[in-house]
Amino acid sequence: MPKSEPQFSNHLRERRQAVGLSQKQLAEMAGITRQAVGAVETNQYSPATSVALQLAHALRCRVEDLFSIADSGEVIGGELLGRLPKAHEKLRAQVTQIGDRLVIRLLDGAGELTSLTASADGLIVGANSKGTRVKVRLLKDREALRRQVVIAGCDPSMFLAAEHLKRKFKESLVPCVMGNANALAALKRGIVHAAGIHVVDEVFENSTLADSVRALHGLQCTVVTYAHWEEGIIVRRGNSKKIRTVADLSRPAVKMINREKGSGARRLLDRELHSAGIPAARVKGYRDEVSSHLEVASRIRAGLADAGIGARSAAAICGLDFLPLQRERYDLLIPKLHYESLSGIKVLFDTIVGKPFRDELEAFGGYDTRDSGKIVDLRQ
Repeated sequence: MPKSEPQFSNHLRERRQAVGLSQKQLAEMAGITRQAVGAVETNQYSPATSVALQLAHALRCRVEDLFSIADSGEVIGGELLGRLPKAHEKLRAQVTQIGDRLVIRLLDGAGELTSLTASADGLIVGANSKGTRVKVRLLKDREALRRQVVIAGCDPSMFLAAEHLKRKFKESLVPCVMGNANALAALKRGIVHAAGIHVVDEVFENSTLADSVRALHGLQCTVVTYAHWEEGIIVRRGNSKKIRTVADLSRPAVKMINREKGSGARRLLDRELHSAGIPAARVKGYRDEVSSHLEVASRIRAGLADAGIGARSAAAICGLDFLPLQRERYDLLIPKLHYESLSGIKVLFDTIVGKPFRDELEAFGGYDTRDSGKIVDLRQ
């Protein structure tokens, strides 16, 4: 049986960008065409030894700094988040490096989007007796893992941002879907690189955000605005139940699907019910909880509920109707250590302020990207 071809790691783009050269400038220094540089960087062309030597000479580095054989099948050990199923064999996993820690997340059972859109970093092939640490046989090289940025939050468009990164850069974005409180808790535990949270009421939003930052107990963070969005009531296409306000969710013929306690959507629902003088016990489905905007929309689309609180983008993705309740700002909280050291963070910001991404994001409806990439001053 013939041996498989070795897989190569290509670091030409980051080396070129690190020294501030354009593709054209590097091409002129190496004596090749700009198109050739572009083809090498996108793995469309494997350079001959002479070309690799010219590129290394131009960048004042070794050939092996630009091109190397990727590790294949390496087995590593890491900390498991969650629990292994009783019967398990070669489970798909995401492997994330957070500082010096290797964090392992199960892909199967992580939710529809995560399970289907994320490629596995490795396969779990063993565990300790307590199931707290596992062994993973990698399907990617270690350098690829070090370039991943993991963001906890509930905005479904993070998957769109991940796709835009994949098109242009070697860095990758790994969205972990969870509400505000859980995202902050994950950031505090040090198992993600950043957390996305949404805050409301333009006059008080910075003080609300400052409270969230204080809850991290001294973890110094930089706060960057991702976008403004709309949150409201998601209903079936055509809105046959004639739902207009949150008060209508208490009607006997209406069944809702709720978000988990601590999420921004749950907070909005509770506030609106309190203002209308309606106890939660009168709302059918109040105790039926899911953990994301897309799960709310999916339940409604499947006919399992009539309405739920969520983002307009989730309604648009699932082809549902939407009744806006409030405008919110979605911010990313990034510990200063990661903000200053992870190249993927800069790449993410370059992406979200770029016109292609902003145009596509706003096409969802309900997004305003005029402040995207803005550093939030909590002292205001």
